[in-house]
Amino acid sequence: MAHCIVPEAEAILDKEFKVLDRGFVRLVDYLGGDQRIVQAARVSYGEGTKSYREDAALIDYLLRHEHTSPFEQVVLTFHVKLPIFVARQWIRHRTARVNEISGRYSVMRDEFFMPAPEALAPQSDDNKQGRSAIPFDADTASRIQKILSEGSRVSYEHYKELIDLGLAREISRIALPLSLYTEWYWQIDLHNLFRFLMLRLDMHAQREIREYARVMLEITRAVAPAATTSFERHTLQGVRFSGPEMEELRRRLAVDAEPTATQDSLAVASTSSVSPKETKPAVLSHLSKKELERFEEKLRTGRQL
Repeated sequence: MAHCIVPEAEAILDKEFKVLDRGFVRLVDYLGGDQRIVQAARVSYGEGTKSYREDAALIDYLLRHEHTSPFEQVVLTFHVKLPIFVARQWIRHRTARVNEISGRYSVMRDEFFMPAPEALAPQSDDNKQGRSAIPFDADTASRIQKILSEGSRVSYEHYKELIDLGLAREISRIALPLSLYTEWYWQIDLHNLFRFLMLRLDMHAQREIREYARVMLEITRAVAPAATTSFERHTLQGVRFSGPEMEELRRRLAVDAEPTATQDSLAVASTSSVSPKETKPAVLSHLSKKELERFEEKLRTGRQL
């Protein structure tokens, strides 16, 4: 199959999708889509040998069973404008190729992120790295915004003063705060993009990076809709259970686990000593109190904990 053209992706190439107050995400280029995944999985087949429904079923099977290499055949390149503090979280995903604007070559623009009032909240009581779900009152939020705005303004004035004094750009930039906007080209394959989205769409991720992840999910849907649907179904909307949690689930559903070969032999050896009238004793949960709470929270919310 020749170069894969996806009309929905072509329609949004170079289109800016706004994020936060000054940021954006653009799809610069893409390589492949759902068809490329199918082609990689069925290397002996030509285009058109399967229906869309069968192709979607194959993609769903591959994702469900974590056969990841066909998804790595699809590559997306994004142009992203984002605050530096978001970029520092983002860059921890080391499976992408990045080229960022450099403050050594360029004088940075006077553009700083300002959180909306509803995004300003105190430190969470139960999350050491997050904020409370309840924002500050309007007066406090306004005061915080004023402090942040003044800090950004003064920092940029000092930065320009250092530049005007003739100090090298590479050292002048250290006067700038983390709220400054930066830009980069970010290229990643679909398998690792799904991994990024899984982590950054999670409720525990910082609010600002979740905003970028939500936009990128929709862009990815335009490039590979069947793969994105499967990703949502099995990853975003699914949860994983540990071995003890599976035992608890079987206990509640009164479903026996499939016996292993060792268990089969033990069962045969013990049948002579068990009376037909004897009943199996009730089995209590093997989960600790904390584990049980986490397990039940998974069942209630459908979120990975």
